[in-house]
Amino acid sequence: MKVPFLPCKIVLAMGLSAVLFASMSPLASAQDQPTTDENSTVTYPASFFEQYQPYSVNDMLIRIPGINLALGGGGPGNSGGNRRGLGAGGDQVLINGRRIAGKGNEGNQQLTRIPASEVEYIEIIRGTSGDLDVRGGTQVVNVVLKEAESNTSYTYELNVDHYHDGKYQLGGKFSATGQNGGFSYFLSAEREPRWEFRDGFETSYNLDGSVNETIDRDFGGDAWPTALAANLGYEFNERNVANLNLQFTENDFLSYADRIITDSRVDPASVRIERDETPTEDGTWEIGGDYMHVFADGSRWRTLFIVNEAENDAVRDRLQIDGSSITKDLFLSNYIRTRERIMRSSYVFDLNEAQSLEAGVERAQTILDTSLQLGLLRSDPAVNNGGPRFGNLAPITDANGTVEEMRYEYFTIHNWQLNDRMSLETTFLFEDSRISQEGDVSKSRDFTFFRPKLDYRFDITPSIQFRATAEKEVIQLSFSDFTASIDGSDDEQNAFEGNSDLRQTQAWRYQANLEYRLPNDAGVLSGNFFLNDFDDLIDNVDISTGDQVLGARGNIGSGRQYGVNLNSSIRLLMFNQPDMLFTAGLRLEEPSLTDPILNIERERSMRGGGSNYSFGFRHDIPTRNNMNWGFNYRREFYNEFRVWDVDKIERYLKVGSIFSWVEVQAWGDLVYRFEARDSRDRCRVRTRYINGNIATGNIDEIEDSCSDAGPVLAIKIRGTF
Repeated sequence: MKVPFLPCKIVLAMGLSAVLFASMSPLASAQDQPTTDENSTVTYPASFFEQYQPYSVNDMLIRIPGINLALGGGGPGNSGGNRRGLGAGGDQVLINGRRIAGKGNEGNQQLTRIPASEVEYIEIIRGTSGDLDVRGGTQVVNVVLKEAESNTSYTYELNVDHYHDGKYQLGGKFSATGQNGGFSYFLSAEREPRWEFRDGFETSYNLDGSVNETIDRDFGGDAWPTALAANLGYEFNERNVANLNLQFTENDFLSYADRIITDSRVDPASVRIERDETPTEDGTWEIGGDYMHVFADGSRWRTLFIVNEAENDAVRDRLQIDGSSITKDLFLSNYIRTRERIMRSSYVFDLNEAQSLEAGVERAQTILDTSLQLGLLRSDPAVNNGGPRFGNLAPITDANGTVEEMRYEYFTIHNWQLNDRMSLETTFLFEDSRISQEGDVSKSRDFTFFRPKLDYRFDITPSIQFRATAEKEVIQLSFSDFTASIDGSDDEQNAFEGNSDLRQTQAWRYQANLEYRLPNDAGVLSGNFFLNDFDDLIDNVDISTGDQVLGARGNIGSGRQYGVNLNSSIRLLMFNQPDMLFTAGLRLEEPSLTDPILNIERERSMRGGGSNYSFGFRHDIPTRNNMNWGFNYRREFYNEFRVWDVDKIERYLKVGSIFSWVEVQAWGDLVYRFEARDSRDRCRVRTRYINGNIATGNIDEIEDSCSDAGPVLAIKIRGTF
């Protein structure tokens, strides 16, 4: 693997220096210190955070070194948002030792809603156990709340965002947390602005370097997403507990794009004006719940369920503007609805003092409904007869489809505490699924997969832990690839085809992780080495017919991804500044596959997210109105960040991003927070081919475009009562 060594040396040097000085310096004047028990679980009592006067659980967590590793979940290369069903993994946040059954409304969604005054202590669980409701994460965060007969706490936040085009947007959040006997609840409502005005310019060049076309492009989008959430729990007695979780979001918005296009291929150059108007209706809802019964012998039976739905309906009109004359020449309607119905039930019992076993079954139904209509303006008025369904233009594409997967998982999880320093967790999972499709294509296929996993952990010392995992994973398909859909990043490509023959990508994932927690809570150093072997990778493939060049998503064979992920989070004790926290991270990866069109080895298609480095700084000043300030910076590098399509290749330039803030507790005993976000630059070079694909065709033009959304300034005011 070709690796630039300078970032590696910088991160390693910082880590080694921190180890040297941290081992010599005590943490200054901390109150109740965190402790590490024989199971390598680190416990932070609520009194540890009192000097900072935090308002929420999130305010407490951000003061813990290495918390980003604990909240990171499964580690590099995992499927993340493509998680199938509920599974044993997923969100790595527990509330009172219990997992919140949800996908859009999981435990980490509660971190800004729960007031810090409700917290008894916070655990960073680094081991494995049959008592945990989630498995497979590098670490698990458990937030334990105080017990009270009756209490209620409220938090609120008001914010104003200022954008570079002079626009101001208001937003706010409100939450209530409380308990009454065995009943507990978290309620929240928020309405946040999502305004964006993006200024861009594109120049298209001929192969000889002469200018072909220029486009002055402005994009705007005005959204006001609203989210309501409720997490309700009831403890009938010490053996029976039930929880119900509800979430509703609505985000209807209007976006537009204005383009001034100058065509230099004619003399004199011609200018035309285009405008896109895309009203969108977007909304989701989710209901999740669980019930747990503890038997007299300590064994447990637990059932979780989720029912959710997400709906998006977008209509794009492209208008040609000539003075007072406006002509619509494109209509594109794209409707997507996704539904999930999942139930998971399992029984956990102890085989002996050192071993436990969990056995269960999960049933998951996923349904995707799509509808796409494309209408174009033709010179013959007689064919522009599509009616409102096609924007009163000529019907070109009318694609409809339903894709459904019915899946069953049968699993056993064996947890074995080999000795007081080693543990081994073994998972055996058998999956049986059927994918059926109706609409333009009718087809049904059956799949079976065996998915084992090993998770070994060795506590070399209470502070140093080694972890090794090997896992077979099946990555969730994107059902939108089965049906015709659109590419929103390309103004000139109206739609591309679906592929009803897609198979799930399978992966063997291997990881080795070494973590060192420095003495006196001075910081965390972590190194993760990973190797992922893929089969049936999905990428763009050529399905052209005759003279028509067509692309779709398809299985292209095997591939590999390997690399290293280094992280450090250090208190600056070497400068006698325990309230200064410096973080640094470096990720290097080498992904490769065989291109199905060019027949060469290349990286996987990606717009970003591969190799990157980051660093951040946070300074708490409790003696000055609990002031704190800091920044975070991240930049991608090394990987090519290209997307290979059938008739075009896109290269995305690497840019950095920075976020900074200042926070102070002042008038009215409120927290005032000032934030600044950068311009979020986006740059892309696109090479288009004609008379064939990227292997057989000729270069038609090269498009060089950049845009930025300008800096965003925000003020937020938070309080509790």
